[in-house]
Amino acid sequence: MASAARRAFRRSRRRRAWVVFFAFALAILGGFVAVGEARLVGDAVEQQNLAAFYEQPPGALDGAPGTIVRSEELVGVPFDARAWRIMYRTTDVHGNIVVSTGIVVTPLGPAPSGGRTVLSWGHPTTGSAADCAPSRSFDPFALIEGMRLMLDRGYTIAATDYVGMGTDGPDSYLVGDTGGNAVLDAVRAAQHLRAAHASDRVVLWGHSQGGQAVLFAAQRAPQYAPEFTIEAVAVAAPAADLTALLSDHIDDISGVTIGSYAFAAYSQVYADRGATLESILTPGAQKILPEMNSLCLLTNIGRLHEIGQPVVGRFVTAEPGSVEPWATILQENTAGGVGFEAPLFVAQGLDDKLVVPSATEQFVAHEKSLGMRVQFHPIDGADHGTVAYLALPALMNWLDALGV
Repeated sequence: MASAARRAFRRSRRRRAWVVFFAFALAILGGFVAVGEARLVGDAVEQQNLAAFYEQPPGALDGAPGTIVRSEELVGVPFDARAWRIMYRTTDVHGNIVVSTGIVVTPLGPAPSGGRTVLSWGHPTTGSAADCAPSRSFDPFALIEGMRLMLDRGYTIAATDYVGMGTDGPDSYLVGDTGGNAVLDAVRAAQHLRAAHASDRVVLWGHSQGGQAVLFAAQRAPQYAPEFTIEAVAVAAPAADLTALLSDHIDDISGVTIGSYAFAAYSQVYADRGATLESILTPGAQKILPEMNSLCLLTNIGRLHEIGQPVVGRFVTAEPGSVEPWATILQENTAGGVGFEAPLFVAQGLDDKLVVPSATEQFVAHEKSLGMRVQFHPIDGADHGTVAYLALPALMNWLDALGV
């Protein structure tokens, strides 16, 4: 009887232990759900007066690159973090002061004595219209790939929308210098937010279009932002060689979509060099351009393909890399022309049909030929959409090895 009583007691104790465990687990889960619900409610509240934030006030262009035009603290924020929506000054490829917008996110808790390392994030293509800017979306943090891991490392994150998105400005799609400047000036803008504790130590991380932007930021930093110490540069499937990218896709729907964004931007930015749409696009391509550029990529991919499909194979009048001024413009906006001191991490999905593996392999070989320290990470089964997320474990290990 005593033995049976002891067994019953042990079973009862185990049941109580499991009850406590599950109660604790449910409490934790409930906490995350509550945080998630609070974030969704905050996101919804912030959407109500969103448009007003992006209207530039008088004097918006009066100030140095990296200074803040306006900022507002966000309510719907990631767990254990604070965040702000920002409008800040930067410069375009011609050296003119222009305005960009974006997001700054920082962990809660005390910062290191020297401030936090700033991760400046370059997002992949979302479109070129103002409302395609990530900071204007219902969840403005959704496209910061690896955000939770970066916050847990203690980084402050600065995520630009790029110039011409979010707020008024020249179209800057795949304009390397403008994109690079916006990435660097987002760090300066973060430094103007005292609670972000942003230091001069910078890590650059970008995907696709954002890969091109952060590569140009790394190239330009010694002259444009010499106060920064660029600790590391990481890219996933970067749009590095624009001549190769357009050549690979000029006769398919991806080329029509990318080209619609890019040629529209270049025809504005390089108009004084004869970069007219008539000099490169067929009449049919010119006709669809306004609607293509009014649609955001991620939410309208089906419609974009529907509009673009009739001009597949009839999009351009000549190979862009073989006629001027387009050949020179594409070369000027191709990354890798200048090496940089920071170590470089390059991830590439081997199932990527947009930025094809051979193009990235050639880029990596070129960077190594400049004497740069390059870690190349090809990933089986990764395509263009998944490569940045699938690269995160290797990226974290690489940053750990660098002590960043």
